[in-house]
Amino acid sequence: MNKLTLSMLVVVTSAAAASTALAQDAAAGKTSFNKCMACHSIGDGAKNKVGPELNGLDGRKSGTAPDYSYSDANKNSGITWNKDQFLEYIKDPKAKIPGTKMIFPGIKNEKEANDVWAYISQFDKDGKTKQ
Repeated sequence: MNKLTLSMLVVVTSAAAASTALAQDAAAGKTSFNKCMACHSIGDGAKNKVGPELNGLDGRKSGTAPDYSYSDANKNSGITWNKDQFLEYIKDPKAKIPGTKMIFPGIKNEKEANDVWAYISQFDKDGKTKQ
């Protein structure tokens, strides 16, 4: 009985550790977002740069940021941004949307990508932090 209890404890602890490892950390995401800042802005006063501003990305249809000149590939991708779409995209943008203008090589680390999403998704369309 003790071996069974110990085995179950190991399984539960391992599952919890894996869950925690993928937990989103917006503060870490803000640091990782520095990789994106050459082309994108976010937050109060964000403007389009080489890439579109990212305020309100969660729930926004791809290719619809005002006053940004998107590629046809991006406008016609049919993507509505959410966590799953973003995580797939950010690994390899050109694989997710062939023909995109985005030249970023991607973020392959799953934890880092989750952290970046936690940071980006906290901003509403007006650049305010969601409550």
